[in-house]
Amino acid sequence: MYGLKKEDYLRVGLFGGTFNPIHLGHLRSAEEVRELFNLQRVIFIPSANPPHKQGKDIISPIHRMEMVNLAIEGNPGFSASDIEINRPGKSYSIETIDHISKIYGSDLTLLFIMGIDAFTEISTWKDYINLFSRCNFVVTTRPGYSLINLQTVLPADVAGNFSYLSEEDRFIHASNFSLYFRDITHLDISSSVVRNRIKENRSTRYLLPEKVIEYIKGHGLYKDS
Repeated sequence: MYGLKKEDYLRVGLFGGTFNPIHLGHLRSAEEVRELFNLQRVIFIPSANPPHKQGKDIISPIHRMEMVNLAIEGNPGFSASDIEINRPGKSYSIETIDHISKIYGSDLTLLFIMGIDAFTEISTWKDYINLFSRCNFVVTTRPGYSLINLQTVLPADVAGNFSYLSEEDRFIHASNFSLYFRDITHLDISSSVVRNRIKENRSTRYLLPEKVIEYIKGHGLYKDS
């Protein structure tokens, strides 16, 4: 499953998101995290029904999944999963983490990848207090971003479960999983800006992979307001 062999010792990153559409910023973030943490694979997981983005001009998950597949072609360190698309109801990260952890068991070292903007809203996520006892987290930040106090980012009921290991530049949770904040190359691209450019018949070249651009044009996506 996911192009991985269960008998191997696995270091895997999960990169969930709406990917509406997937762009070069997503791909560069995943590649840098893969390299930083020596991951065997980063699995892109498009959400079917994201609870935080209701009414945000989200196109069919089938289209978003296909664009992800096109975007990651040729990178053996990337794969994609339709686990959330096939699961009925809203897409919750904790359910995805539990599902994949159950498949691979103790052979798996799992890192959940997310951006700093999403991380600052984590208290709105389902069962967020228990998320950090499920796997490691990698939060990608912009160069120059300073995280002085974890309690300024996380609610106190979660922050109290962490301690900071300065020599390793990571936070350690009471469950022994880690929380990393890492600067990556910041490509100032957002899916909402891309969608607006498409609606305005403006170029998205060098913002999206060429195959994704062709797919959007071929299916007339994002033209309707």
